[in-house]
Amino acid sequence: MTELISTEPATGAMLWKGNEGDADAMVANARRAWPTWAAMPLTSRIEAVRRYANRIRGQSDQLAELIARETGKPIWEARTEVEAVINKIDISVKAYAERTSQRQLTSQPNMRAALRHKPHGVLAVLGPYNFPAHLPNGHIVPALIAGNTIIFKPSEKTPAVGEFLVDAFNKSGLPNGVVNILQGGPSVGKQLTANEDLDGVLFTGSAQTGIALNRQFADRPDKLLALEMGGNNPIIVWDTDDVHSAAVLVVQSAYLTAGQRCSAASRLIVKDELYDRVVKEVKRIADRLIIDEPFSKPAPFMGPVIDNQVADGLTESFLALMSAGGKPIKHMARPIDDRPFLTPAIIDVTDMKERPDIELFGPILQVIRVADFDEAIAEANNTRYGLSASLIGGAATQYDQFWSSSRAGIVNWNKMTVGASSEGPFGGVGLSGNHRPSAYYAADYCAYPVVSMEAENTRASIGIGLKDEDKAEADS
Repeated sequence: MTELISTEPATGAMLWKGNEGDADAMVANARRAWPTWAAMPLTSRIEAVRRYANRIRGQSDQLAELIARETGKPIWEARTEVEAVINKIDISVKAYAERTSQRQLTSQPNMRAALRHKPHGVLAVLGPYNFPAHLPNGHIVPALIAGNTIIFKPSEKTPAVGEFLVDAFNKSGLPNGVVNILQGGPSVGKQLTANEDLDGVLFTGSAQTGIALNRQFADRPDKLLALEMGGNNPIIVWDTDDVHSAAVLVVQSAYLTAGQRCSAASRLIVKDELYDRVVKEVKRIADRLIIDEPFSKPAPFMGPVIDNQVADGLTESFLALMSAGGKPIKHMARPIDDRPFLTPAIIDVTDMKERPDIELFGPILQVIRVADFDEAIAEANNTRYGLSASLIGGAATQYDQFWSSSRAGIVNWNKMTVGASSEGPFGGVGLSGNHRPSAYYAADYCAYPVVSMEAENTRASIGIGLKDEDKAEADS
């Protein structure tokens, strides 16, 4: 049995140790629990997740500290993640009532037409490491409300947070087997998704893994697949008198969570006339960002990336951009040799002949200067991804043009690319998702609609197209 170890990115200290789980056994547990859970009244399922929210609320400090230690993100940011976990319950209850509620439809006399929703059954939730509580919680809670049972496989880089969540569910009075945890790496994930008794997969992670799942389920339309993947997100700075505020929004979009957000800004597209002022101000603010351990004083803006392997890959990516013609504005550095802290990097890639259309999941901002607004929009759409896009500055008519032309599921004006509302859908197009947005719209993929025509009595007749009874008898 393979042993798993989780270490703190900021310190290297061991945080958690455990063993890989048995995917087939967890699916069997969830399958046994499903009929009883699905048959429970909706009010009972809602009461159960509310008890879970109260338990998380009572342990919010412990969970925030665990998130900060296991991901390296500052404690202030970990606390906002815990708040999102708690708030998700009320939002999910509201979303279920609005988007999947029972309702009566127009029907013929002496008949009623009803629309109701059924759960899929046993669902796997594959979680990421950047928001190890909030993002899987965003799948699990609406799925439970709808009547599904869950096998949750956290990222192998954040197993301790995953264990904490499942422990909170199971101590909130949910029946045995309703929420199951499966620890392990990619091989365990493949064993889980290959199980024939699984009814669907709710995934948050990289496009590479999402594409692999899409191929795996290509000949299985009977199995639900909801993919929430990454982005190569643009932020355009156009005509604005407030260059400082524009730069602040760029820095927040690019470097919050050390750039480890699927909606983080990867590409700054800026008007020629504003280029020098905007880039200078972005660099000035980036130079001031405090990068430190989660609990350090003064509070850091960002901590390390998740591990040294990721830090090494990002450093190599920055060097690759330079070797391909990128002009460094702010170099990426490793302040501590054996720890995955990275300084925020800025590089001008305007003159690169071929810009790599990949998600650089870390604090690297690529800058592209353009001459006119049509070129800015074309550059923003110059990607296979389509998660988040933002316009800073510009007139209302330009924002309308940007909104209608952008290939993205989230389109903002004078706001960051990150920090979407939980009361709206969260998802993208292209390599960013498969048109199953999460957040408020998670209710849509956690249950499927069933329409029924219903009558109290069996009454039927054929009013046209029948032979006269006497003629029919003679012909026979």
